Amino acid sequence: MALYPYTLQPIELNLSEDEFQRAQFELFEQSQPSFGLSSIKLKEWLIMAVFVGIAIAGIIFVSGYSTAIFYIMLILVALYLIIRTFGMKWYVKREFEKQMAEQEMPEEMKQLKLGVQKHGLIMSMPAPNSGMQNMGSGMSKSMRGSLQMRAASQQQAVIPWTAVKSWEETDDYIFMMFELQGQQGSQIIPKRLQSQKFPIDTVRTHLLEVVPNKGLNPETLGQ
Repeated sequence: MALYPYTLQPIELNLSEDEFQRAQFELFEQSQPSFGLSSIKLKEWLIMAVFVGIAIAGIIFVSGYSTAIFYIMLILVALYLIIRTFGMKWYVKREFEKQMAEQEMPEEMKQLKLGVQKHGLIMSMPAPNSGMQNMGSGMSKSMRGSLQMRAASQQQAVIPWTAVKSWEETDDYIFMMFELQGQQGSQIIPKRLQSQKFPIDTVRTHLLEVVPNKGLNPETLGQ
């Protein structure tokens, strides 16, 4: 009896263009660096503290129009905090959205099926039409030829778990990067497949075995 549940046959991914974009954005939201107040370094806080201290002292001890410069100093500190937090987050998000607008989901993912086995992730998709045409003559000869024809209509590839170089997980997806025969690739696994008896927990278990620490660069996905 298998230690973990596996798939009897590959399950259709059914990944749409909209979901592909949504998955990329979800990964971006999770993996982007923090732009909150906690991301500001101690040196920056000290410089701002000096500016604020001088500004407050100037407002208290200096009178007349000369106090304007001290109010400007306080405004500049406040503007810096806004730009350093909300401004940077807005800029990074905008640049990411521009990149995603130029990126399309790979055509093969529209008909991809995924399976999970002990030795790796199974990727199945329709074979090129040329291969089916070459076997067309055998289909009318016998049932055996018919079975061969149906078998040839799908082509499979196995991504060994040991080929996985990094992976990440969000609330709705698992992302993995792998290298096989010198070529780099990536795969998005929607957790909604669990409702079709796709063993997400088994995938996570094998990924943790080969790469214990999660972490992924979202810019490399979909290439």
